[in-house]
Amino acid sequence: MNHRGPKPPELEVETIAAHLEGIEETIISRLIERAQFRLNDRVYRTGESGFTGEDTRSLFHVRLLSQEQMDARFGRFCVPEERPFFKDLPLPRRTVLLPDTGLAIDGFDSVNMMDTIVDAYLALVPKVCRAGDDGHYGSSVEHDVYAVQAIARRVHYGSLYVAESKFLDAPELFTQLAAAGDAQAIIARLTRTEVEERIVRRIREKAVIMQSTVNPGVRYAINPEVFADFYRQTIVPLTKKGEALYLLNRKR
Repeated sequence: MNHRGPKPPELEVETIAAHLEGIEETIISRLIERAQFRLNDRVYRTGESGFTGEDTRSLFHVRLLSQEQMDARFGRFCVPEERPFFKDLPLPRRTVLLPDTGLAIDGFDSVNMMDTIVDAYLALVPKVCRAGDDGHYGSSVEHDVYAVQAIARRVHYGSLYVAESKFLDAPELFTQLAAAGDAQAIIARLTRTEVEERIVRRIREKAVIMQSTVNPGVRYAINPEVFADFYRQTIVPLTKKGEALYLLNRKR
């Protein structure tokens, strides 16, 4: 049985696709900015943050925690697609008024992929940055955090809104699969290989275009295949996993 009547505007496929495409460009630009600094792998080593008392965190994790603490006070994590890496963050200090999302889930953290996203990002950095140490540790982790948050926004927005939109197109099917707890069957039904490959091609083309005017004497350009591979191997599968989590936790 298909959904009867018009979907809410925020759940129309065209609206969701346009929003996701916009985030693509943010991700590419964030990674390009990070690539202007060397790998600086010291920033990812535990106990070398330079902060007194931070023996169990790297500089990257200290920077991410500080960002999330500030963001939490401003209400960032009241937004469905903005999921935090750390727990026990401060409560919002401002009133956050959100429009109706159209989502049907109790607790957006039922779909929180941040642990996997951070691990995937840290594996990506050596493919984006040149080896070596330039001493720009603060700038490196600043751009790391911005890149991780953009990637997380893309994954979680796709997970939540695409899943609800697809549910509305086939509610009986997804209700049955969710009731059976069959995540793999849900992912199989969500998979559209031709759409995924079209997204990957678009990412590759955008990476080429966005770096086409780079002066190699001033700026470092990333191989466009790095972006394409990251989307194909990480962002697309993580989004589908998140969609399955949404559908398994959706109110029935």
